[in-house]
Amino acid sequence: MEEKREKSNMELWAEEEIRIACERERGGASEEEWDYGVACYESALKAFRSLAEDEHSGMSIGITLNILNSLVKGQPLTPIEDTDDVWNECGRYPYEKDYITYQCKRMSSLFKDVYADGHIEYSDVNRFSCRTLDSSAWWHNGYVSKIASEYFPVTMPYIPRTYTVVCEEFLSNRKNGDVDTIGILYILDSAGDRKEVNRYFAEAEEGWREIYRVEYEQRRQMDAERRKEEEKKNENFAMQTDND
Repeated sequence: MEEKREKSNMELWAEEEIRIACERERGGASEEEWDYGVACYESALKAFRSLAEDEHSGMSIGITLNILNSLVKGQPLTPIEDTDDVWNECGRYPYEKDYITYQCKRMSSLFKDVYADGHIEYSDVNRFSCRTLDSSAWWHNGYVSKIASEYFPVTMPYIPRTYTVVCEEFLSNRKNGDVDTIGILYILDSAGDRKEVNRYFAEAEEGWREIYRVEYEQRRQMDAERRKEEEKKNENFAMQTDND
């Protein structure tokens, strides 16, 4: 018969914290009723108990958590080598530029384009995230990522890294949707190191075209004037509504 393991003070503390958190998450609902938040807390407790059973020290727990975080994020634990066994062919694209695209088996966000002339280009679609100067919200933009890759290209063997591309966005003409001008100001790596870029782009019939700073500033002014005009229209509409 397996001997029952004695729980440590840390494990007892963790169980009590999870109990309190689950009670708060559940509110007035019955314990029999399934709750997503409670399930996440209970799953975390299972993982903590597993670490406790393996008698990890503070240092080894940190190492283990880093490994677990990489697995959860879908990141490989060792550098990726460009060998035939790590790629799946996705398709051939003979239009304009003749190339075959491959997706990495070890990291689904990593791709390789092999061109007819023999040269190879790699891309990690999760590598670059964008944000503006005045917001903490972030998003992905394929064109911005392409420009950022010129400064931080994917090379083999590949160790995944993430970067934040700080941008400005304008809409100089309301007919162009939400955004028709982008400024790529600088790029931050995961360590906080900064790479200046200061390149500017305007929406074109097919994608984007690079522009000079003078045109970029003109578009900034057009965006400001458009905003003022829209604010004035909204104020007039509000006044008319109040009068009615």
